[in-house]
Amino acid sequence: MTDLERDVDHVVRALRSGEVVVIPTDTVYGLAADPTSESAMKRLFELKERPEGVPVAVLVASVAQAEELIALTPAVRNLVDVHWPGALTVVGHSVGAELHLGSVDTVGVRLPDHGLIRACAEAFGPIAATSANRHGMPTITDPTELVEAFGDDVAVIIDGGVLDGTASTVVDATVEPIEVLRQGVVHLDLQN
Repeated sequence: MTDLERDVDHVVRALRSGEVVVIPTDTVYGLAADPTSESAMKRLFELKERPEGVPVAVLVASVAQAEELIALTPAVRNLVDVHWPGALTVVGHSVGAELHLGSVDTVGVRLPDHGLIRACAEAFGPIAATSANRHGMPTITDPTELVEAFGDDVAVIIDGGVLDGTASTVVDATVEPIEVLRQGVVHLDLQN
């Protein structure tokens, strides 16, 4: 078994057990849980100290998985064709999946450029994730700090080394024209 296979196995087993995990992505470390489990998501919100009205995004393995969660309009498809896999989170209208993300009508979806995350989402399904830090605090980029902050409270912490700490760009695709909600790694000029 390779290191990647072992890490995927640990993450997927923990998610299936309703646990919260810490995983590295192509941008920042994420606190992650099963978005279909109300109890797992409640635990994630508690660990994050995140208000319930502030939704959590979902990481997917493919565009097909994203389409199970949000409607991909032609404009959105153009964006994801260019920027996925990558650091672009698209907030779209939910297509009805029963998720416990803090929002009923919309879902933020991202296809990361990270083999571990895509392998986990392929094996498990979409994974709810938010930056691994307390709400309103700086993003933790060093795995040793993650152990100090969350070590006893999460089932698994996957060490991906020190990450750059720049979050994904978030766009609102529920409006026309699409709006940038948070400028991150991907620089977009959607005024044209």
